Amino acid sequence: MRDVLTASETQVDARIGHAVLLAASAGAATDADRLVLAWAQVTERPVSLLAQGHVRARAFAMWFEARGERPSWAEALVPLDLDAEEAAHDAYLKRAGESTLATLVSMIETPRVDPLKAALLNGSLEDWAAVAAGRPLPDVAALLACRRFGPALAAGANPLGVDAAAITGDLIAALRHRYPPSAEDWPELIAAVLRLRGEGVAAPGATVDTLDLAERRLRARLPDDYREFLRTSDGLPADVTFPRLLSTAELWARDEVVVLSEPAVLTLARTGHVVEYDPELGTTVHTGFRALMEHHLSLLT
Repeated sequence: MRDVLTASETQVDARIGHAVLLAASAGAATDADRLVLAWAQVTERPVSLLAQGHVRARAFAMWFEARGERPSWAEALVPLDLDAEEAAHDAYLKRAGESTLATLVSMIETPRVDPLKAALLNGSLEDWAAVAAGRPLPDVAALLACRRFGPALAAGANPLGVDAAAITGDLIAALRHRYPPSAEDWPELIAAVLRLRGEGVAAPGATVDTLDLAERRLRARLPDDYREFLRTSDGLPADVTFPRLLSTAELWARDEVVVLSEPAVLTLARTGHVVEYDPELGTTVHTGFRALMEHHLSLLT
């Protein structure tokens, strides 16, 4: 989380790539896909950056084979010869480290065997997990690149016992905090919501005159982010979990708040906060209208 919020973009890509493979090691393909798509959406960087290096690229390729499909987001990744990669990975596991002069000298003096690699060579997920659990960033790429473990991992073996849904959810929230959309991104945000819903069409945007007239009628100033939304789409259809957003002409005031939806479960406070009432989950206060829509989008992804 901290790296995603504060580290360089190269480190962010590395951490997200690791988290995707971590979710894959738990059999959580859907969560892994959500994380890749969220990262790609907010960074607009190529997916190939998540598969940097021979071992990680191999891990992704072996994972696709084990899960029985190559997701649409992976189209930009170069397909690999899995038989050749399997042999290359076995050779990699038998090496003590990178073939630099320093490591070669140390290997001659005192041969070293990485216990994680030894566990993978011995074919034991339990032994690998026992060693990996004590490391802050366990090498799940080396694990997933082992072709023989693929079916068990894809089926949910989850040797590290990770909560993939919680991890990916936290990382997606961190990504959206680090890369907030600008005012010009409203068309993309609305299009993403409708695309993930699988139905619905955005309404034509309201005019500035219509918005000004609504503010005079409501005797309230509409926040800039909400005005930008209405200028992009004057209301929005409902779906099974989200109410219909009213058009500018339909907005009405009640007890110092502006009602934004039908049914009246979304209201706009004078402070600019949006209050969402759910009969089962209770009341949620969003910092603004954009925050509400981003929350809605996160539930759809």
